[in-house]
Amino acid sequence: MTKSFLADTCQTTAPLVYTNNSTETTPDRESVKVVIYGSKRGVNNIILTLYKLGFAEVNEWSPLLPSSNPGEVMSILTRQIMTT
Repeated sequence: MTKSFLADTCQTTAPLVYTNNSTETTPDRESVKVVIYGSKRGVNNIILTLYKLGFAEVNEWSPLLPSSNPGEVMSILTRQIMTT
């Protein structure tokens, strides 16, 4: 499998990332969502790949949810990042 991930070229202060599942936004934090769409097998495969890369724990993703396209599902990861 070819991995084509972009290197981190942004030279900013590294924001702290929180894995609180709350969607509440405060002045110093912002809610960011990552969504994966595809077949059940494809979505599960990407979640496991991202886990192996240290991106997110498997249990941080939502259960597989139906999408608006027949035969397609989605899973959502919500993170809180520092904005200041």
